[in-house]
Amino acid sequence: MAALKYAGLEDTDSEEELPPGWEERTTKDGWVYYANHLEEKTQWEHPKSGKRKRVAGGLPYGWEQETDENGQVYFVDHINKRTTYLDPRLAFTVEDNPAKPTTRQKYDGNSTAMEILQGLDLSGKVVIITGANSGIGFETAKSLALHGAHVILACRNTSRGSDAVQRILAEWHKAKVEAMTLDLASLQSVQHFAEAFKSKNVPLHILICNAAVFGAPWCLTENGLESTFQVNHLGHFYLVQLLEDVLRQSSPARVVMVSSESHRFTEIKDSTGKLDFSLLSPSKKEYWAMLAYNRSKLCNILFSNELNRRLSPHGVTSNSVHPGNMIYSSIHRNWWVYTLLFTLARPFTKSM
Repeated sequence: MAALKYAGLEDTDSEEELPPGWEERTTKDGWVYYANHLEEKTQWEHPKSGKRKRVAGGLPYGWEQETDENGQVYFVDHINKRTTYLDPRLAFTVEDNPAKPTTRQKYDGNSTAMEILQGLDLSGKVVIITGANSGIGFETAKSLALHGAHVILACRNTSRGSDAVQRILAEWHKAKVEAMTLDLASLQSVQHFAEAFKSKNVPLHILICNAAVFGAPWCLTENGLESTFQVNHLGHFYLVQLLEDVLRQSSPARVVMVSSESHRFTEIKDSTGKLDFSLLSPSKKEYWAMLAYNRSKLCNILFSNELNRRLSPHGVTSNSVHPGNMIYSSIHRNWWVYTLLFTLARPFTKSM
């Protein structure tokens, strides 16, 4: 009881009763979360019981879910001609507290992005995520934004970036999220993006280099380089260089390179053990999509390691991450063979 009093929760009689200033809400997918109007933050656990919930079943007969002009979800009862922001399914919630792995392994293949960030308050943190309008990038952006971070979605397609922003705002209309144009296939676009970001005069605490192409046919960018190499690695390399001063000034800060285990199945050295630049941006005759992807992911890791060595003394860490094998996202869209492979594997792999 002393702990409850210290936390300001002693006024409630029932374990399920919300403390003053709290509100129970639901996401479009039926997950229950709690908004603290006093501190203007949200969390997934009940502020008193610590339980997580989700709604059971669909909306009652005659009800429909809508979204207002501020992106807030509300519900329409067509039978009784009324509207409410309270989800009628909240009367039929079930606990969702799955068994956690042992302390030796806190997270596993079933963990979600929201679970990884649970309990963190990222208010005041500024994050850039490349390729954030879909897939892993979008889920990362949404999770960070719902935990209070100011998230910038760096996307090649402006329209899709704006749509992604609206989807996040539909989850929480107070989320600080925006889209900016970044085409990694154009070094000029990378430069313009960096200049536009710097003009905002805000810090940069996290830079997530996530965008990538996979299985793409051979083509050259406007800079005369093979597209997979430039989009997956060189564009990100240039972006980090342009934003390095902001990262240093914002320390502690971090760079995250989304790489892949497939980096193990290639080489970028010639027979004498020296770096072979022709392998990085091969000619059409020497090009194989899978190898090009593997090499770009190897470059990601080598760059991340060296970046961490150089910048960690200045408060900027760098890590590379393998997101998982065969995660069903849109990365396979460039070739029907990969699309078929991912479709067949989908029932056995992790989805977004």
